[in-house]
Amino acid sequence: MNDTPYKLRFVQRFQEGKRSEFLALERKFQELERTVPEFPKGRRYQPYSGREPANTLIWECEFPTLEALQETVRFLEGDPRHERLYKKQCQYFQDAYMEIYRGLEL
Repeated sequence: MNDTPYKLRFVQRFQEGKRSEFLALERKFQELERTVPEFPKGRRYQPYSGREPANTLIWECEFPTLEALQETVRFLEGDPRHERLYKKQCQYFQDAYMEIYRGLEL
């Protein structure tokens, strides 16, 4: 059995002039996480210092297996509530991508 965790990250750089609109929609995603049990419970970050500019939102969540992570991605891609919000929010994207990390056990 594999005990190595996996991390899913969504990195979204948004238009600085649309910060309030973008974050208002992000609060709706957060509300889905709080109220709908099947939604993954992620953490949100905004760069304080580093490579990414301040108008970047990073959402990340850990999973016990790669299969669990992939199942969650399929769920999000097929969920109409998520899709409706995503279509509204993506108009404010400058760049967006998904990353998957595997825990490293040395």
